[in-house]
Amino acid sequence: MNIVLWIITAVLALAFLAAGTMKLAQPKAKLAATGQGWVEDFSDAAVKRIGGLEILAALGLILPAVLGIATVLVPAAAVGLVFLMVGAAITHGRRHETPNVIINLVLGILAAGVAIARFGPYGL
Repeated sequence: MNIVLWIITAVLALAFLAAGTMKLAQPKAKLAATGQGWVEDFSDAAVKRIGGLEILAALGLILPAVLGIATVLVPAAAVGLVFLMVGAAITHGRRHETPNVIINLVLGILAAGVAIARFGPYGL
């Protein structure tokens, strides 16, 4: 089970590292032009903050466990991602972007699974 958790954690970390980097590196107009219309509902600063939170969560999923320092941050980062995905699902739901809502729910469920397992029986 621990190997499965590491695989899920790595997939989540890579996905959120990529998504966060994209939000930080690209201007809001370019994000909107590439199909991320939700950015129109947020300020430039808010989009950058979301990207920053995604990167911090991605790092928080991996680095504490690898370094063996403050390992409680791993499930805490997963909980943070659950909250981000709830907010994202609400935003996409209001915009009637059902495929994005499904993606947010899947990622949120995976993050919740990591949080529950790492807080519980498979803690680091």
